[in-house]
Amino acid sequence: MFEGNQQEQPTFLGLHSRDNASVILHVSSGIRQALGFAPSELVNKYSPGFIADDYDPEDYTRLVSTKSDQSEETEEAIDQEADAFVTYMNLNTASGTPVLARITSITCDGIVVIVGTAFPEVPFKSQAALNARPLDSKVRQLELEQQRRAAEQIRTRRRRALQNRGRSMYRTRSRLAKAVMLLENPDAASVETAETGRRPSGSLIVFCTGSISKLIEADNSDLHNYSFLKLVAPEDVLHVSRFFERMSDSPEIVFETFRLLQRPHVIEGDIFVSDEENPRVVVEALGAAVNDGVALLLRMLRIEPAPKKDTMGNYIRPSIRECDDAAAMSLAELVSSDPETTQVPESWSQLR
Repeated sequence: MFEGNQQEQPTFLGLHSRDNASVILHVSSGIRQALGFAPSELVNKYSPGFIADDYDPEDYTRLVSTKSDQSEETEEAIDQEADAFVTYMNLNTASGTPVLARITSITCDGIVVIVGTAFPEVPFKSQAALNARPLDSKVRQLELEQQRRAAEQIRTRRRRALQNRGRSMYRTRSRLAKAVMLLENPDAASVETAETGRRPSGSLIVFCTGSISKLIEADNSDLHNYSFLKLVAPEDVLHVSRFFERMSDSPEIVFETFRLLQRPHVIEGDIFVSDEENPRVVVEALGAAVNDGVALLLRMLRIEPAPKKDTMGNYIRPSIRECDDAAAMSLAELVSSDPETTQVPESWSQLR
């Protein structure tokens, strides 16, 4: 029923608050073609109020909201939670005729990123319940297992230190840091594919969560309208450009792993750290592209030193899959991509 390239369907990006208010904070221009509204008409509105189905619109709010009232986790831990859900819902339009939409909701740091694709050719049929398929529900299980392994390693080191009667410093492995970004839609034609010694500008950052400072040494306010590719380690720029191309060619969630510079030169006049001395932050990205933008969920895996150069002065790019944690699994291994779109899978959980 939903066959065809995503780019042939009306698409849009949005942001709303991750609380009971669910206030719309940003909507891309694609919303005009998808629902007929101007972006300014939707900002500061209650996002579930646009759901046209028969179930309680607050079901969606409960799905994506923080769980601070039901969890003993600290506020910092809650901010670092990140989930991705795929839902199908009918949305109200400016004309008054509901339109079926596939909504991918990515939650992080107190906000929800919406990646929407509308199917105006599908006849309206109201749904009695919200169907939601989690994309990364197993990530928390992975993180808990990694924390248990880290704690066991610390206990082992302490026992050895006591046996050696020496003093040691220990650092617990913190919860995996995550951040969300919205980018302009990348123009593949503007990306340099040859080694020219210059870093291409690429897509500008439209929005970034404050938790980016837990991944790299940069503030989200300074990254607004900053080139995303300038954050990428030089040996991975072409790799990331191809990742953007794959997103543009696919209606599905796309995964990739690459390196960011830990200390990017964002503000003119700040201390400059050369690429050769700049540590690399290895991140795994969950990305989705629409006609007028890209949404990225970045998860930090580890920090590693800058790679060596060959005799020609080019970086020797090590295998991105090399990892000091042999038991770790990638997001791509943990989750499947967008479900079959010919029908709603029976395995989806139903929220009443």
